[in-house]
Amino acid sequence: MIRRRRECGGCQRRFTTYERIEENLPLIIKKNGGRQALSRGKIMAGIEKACHKRPVSAEDREEIVEKAVREAMKTGETEVPGSVIGEVVMKGLQQLDDVAYVRYASVYREFRDLTQFVEELNNLVKNRK
Repeated sequence: MIRRRRECGGCQRRFTTYERIEENLPLIIKKNGGRQALSRGKIMAGIEKACHKRPVSAEDREEIVEKAVREAMKTGETEVPGSVIGEVVMKGLQQLDDVAYVRYASVYREFRDLTQFVEELNNLVKNRK
């Protein structure tokens, strides 16, 4: 990805643009069996929600998105299960911030009740020791 600073010819305001090589991204097979184009924006939106008011830098969030996209592309398939993306994101968040990880996991793993939430927290605590 290339970051460029530019200036508007009309108002002289400066802004940043990001350029990225156009890739043939695979389709994501969702949990319900539907297919959807892989979207960096959707991955980032999920990470943003999990990291809301948490000390996770924009660079770290972008790095998780890039890792998830690379992992999906590494398979070489035209269709990739959404679990590939979800697991990469969860692993990245777990390394950066426990609260963001649990927030993301609660939605990704579709926790149905408090016991599932507590089990995940207990696993997190065990892995930290």
